[in-house]
Amino acid sequence: MTLVAGVDSSTQSCKVVVRDLSSGAVIRSGRAGHPDGTEVDPAAWWEALRSAIDDAGGLDDVAAVGIGGQQHGLVALDAEGRVIRPALLWNDTRSADAATALTAEIGAAEYARRTGVVPVASFTASKVRWVADAEPENAARIAAIALPHDWLTWRLRGYGPADESPLGPVLDELVTDRSDASGTAYFDSARGEYDRELLAVALRRDASDVVLPRVLGPAEHVEGQGGILVTAGAGDNAAAALGMGAGSGDIGVSIGTSGTVFAVTDVAVADPSGTVAGFADAAGGFLPLVATLNAARVLDATASLLGVDHAEFSRLALAAEPGAGGLVLQPWFEGERTPNLPDATASLFGMTLSSTTRENLARAAIEGVLCGLADGLDRIRAHGVNAERVLLVGGAAQSEAVARIAAQVFDAPVVVPAPGEYVALGAAVQAAWGLSGTAPEWPVEITAHPGADTHPIIREQYAARRP
Repeated sequence: MTLVAGVDSSTQSCKVVVRDLSSGAVIRSGRAGHPDGTEVDPAAWWEALRSAIDDAGGLDDVAAVGIGGQQHGLVALDAEGRVIRPALLWNDTRSADAATALTAEIGAAEYARRTGVVPVASFTASKVRWVADAEPENAARIAAIALPHDWLTWRLRGYGPADESPLGPVLDELVTDRSDASGTAYFDSARGEYDRELLAVALRRDASDVVLPRVLGPAEHVEGQGGILVTAGAGDNAAAALGMGAGSGDIGVSIGTSGTVFAVTDVAVADPSGTVAGFADAAGGFLPLVATLNAARVLDATASLLGVDHAEFSRLALAAEPGAGGLVLQPWFEGERTPNLPDATASLFGMTLSSTTRENLARAAIEGVLCGLADGLDRIRAHGVNAERVLLVGGAAQSEAVARIAAQVFDAPVVVPAPGEYVALGAAVQAAWGLSGTAPEWPVEITAHPGADTHPIIREQYAARRP
C-alpha cells in the first residue's frame, strides 16, 4: 500500500491525515492544538506539526506530503532564517489602516488589475506595511517573507536557523503555490508572477533582494528528508476545494473560525470593490472568494449566552419560524472583512416582547451568519460565476439546524459532505497528484441533502438592516 499525507495547519490546530493512494481511504490521523491569539510565534506551529505527525503514526512509511494552511499570515525571516517577530495572522485587524493607505496609494482598480485583490487588513501586504510603519527596525531586517504553510514546508524539509535544522537557513528553498501566493496582494495569479513593485510599496523600501517563495505548480514537488516528496501546499480554502472534489458549478461554503464562500472557475476574477478576492486555486484555475470574520464562534457565543450545548442550540433554532419572528442578528462581533468594516460591532435588531425568545435568538444567530455568506455568493455570481450546488462544510455544517436553515437561505441546492478535515484531505490530494503526476478522483461521501427550501423573508430582513 502506498500512502500519502495531508496537513491542515489552521488557526486553532494542526491536523494530519494519512490516505491510501489508490482509494483515498483515511488510514490514520493526528492532531495537536495551536495557541490562541492573532499573533503567534511560528515555533508553536512547528511544535504542533511534529506532535500531530507523531499522533498520526509518523511519516516514515509515507511517500509524499502536502501542507495546507491558514492564508495571509506574515512570517518575516532574517538572513539567518530566524523569525523576526511573531507572525501576524489573517484575523489580526491592526493592519486595517495600512490596507486603506495602500489602496489609496495604488488605487483599488489598479490593485485588482495587477493582483486580482484589493488590500484588506487580512492580506499579507497590509501586514508588511504595518510592520514597516510600526516596527521599522524589524522591517529593515526582513530578508524573506513566507506564509504559514510555506514556512512549515521549509522546516519539514529540514531547513531553518543553523542551530535548529540539519540543512540550515537556505532561504531560496522556500516554496509555495498559486493559491496562497494569490492572497498576499503582491502576486499576479493570472500571469503567475510576483509584483515586486507592490511589495516595495508595502515594505517602504526596495524589495528586489527580499526572498519570496518559489511558486510550484499543482503536480510539482521538492525533496524532503528521508526521500519523502513534498508538494507545494495550498491555502486552506483551495486545499478544502480539492478535498471536497469541487468542480465547475460548485460553491463551497465553509463555516469555521471564519466563514468563506468560494467558487471554482477557469477565468480570473478581478473585483475593484475588493469584495470578491480573485484568488487562484490549487489545481491551475481560480477561486474567487468572499470571507467573513464571524462564523462558528458567533454560534458558540450565542449558545454560551443561552447556557446550552450545541445539540440544544440546534433544537432551539429549529423550534423558531424562518425569520426568527423579526429578530435579526448582524453578527459582526470581531469587526468584519466582508463588508470591510474592521471596527464594527454586532447588533441585534427587531427586539420586541414577542420576538425576544430563546428560540428566536438561536435562529437569528444562524440566519445572520448564513445571510452574510449568501450576500458573498451574490457578489461572486455578479462576476458571471454559475452556482449549481452549495457544498456546506466546516464544524458548524454538522449542526442539523445550520444545514436546514442554509437550505432556507441559499437559493441553490445544499448538500453536506461527511464530516472530515477537508483542508488536510485536500493537501493529501495534492500529495497524491505530485507523487503520481495525475490528480486522483477519490470519492466524497455526502451525508445530508437538505436541498433548496428558500424563504425570502430571512434575507429580506437581513438586507433591511444592512448599512
